[in-house]
Amino acid sequence: MPKGGPRSGAGRPQRSGKYGEATKAIRIPLSAVEEVFRCVQNNFYRLPLYQHSVSAGFPSPAEDDVEDKLDLNELLIKHPSATFFLKVSGDSMIKAGIHHNDILIVDRSLEPTHGKVVIASINGELTVKRLSCIGKKIHLIAENDAYLPIEITGEVDFRIWGIVTNVIHSV
Repeated sequence: MPKGGPRSGAGRPQRSGKYGEATKAIRIPLSAVEEVFRCVQNNFYRLPLYQHSVSAGFPSPAEDDVEDKLDLNELLIKHPSATFFLKVSGDSMIKAGIHHNDILIVDRSLEPTHGKVVIASINGELTVKRLSCIGKKIHLIAENDAYLPIEITGEVDFRIWGIVTNVIHSV
């Protein structure tokens, strides 16, 4: 058997990893591995958090004191293995503060209950709506008067993918 090079059927299927894309191997000296992991884990997403809030009314003097480092992953993602992101298309949820091109943070581990904003699949199409469960009736409610509620009946292939926990909205 030849040594090195590609072998038919060997290795992991392409694009099957966590990110669904090609990967690149990098070389790190063994003596630096722990330091690289510590740097990525502790500092990569940690940004300065100032101890004073900013006034939305009259201006207040700026403070130079940084209170702590803020990791947006810790703040926005409670269940990393059950969390995913989706980009919004459309305007059916504008009254809920969800706009076209916003990014939603969705948690699959949370229980879908009345009043929660959910990502649902209806006959294979994804939508974001507010869940309404009154008695035995289930509806998906838009937060825009231009859209009618969607009644979930037995004829509909309906699945809830997760609960929207946060919205990333650019101004």
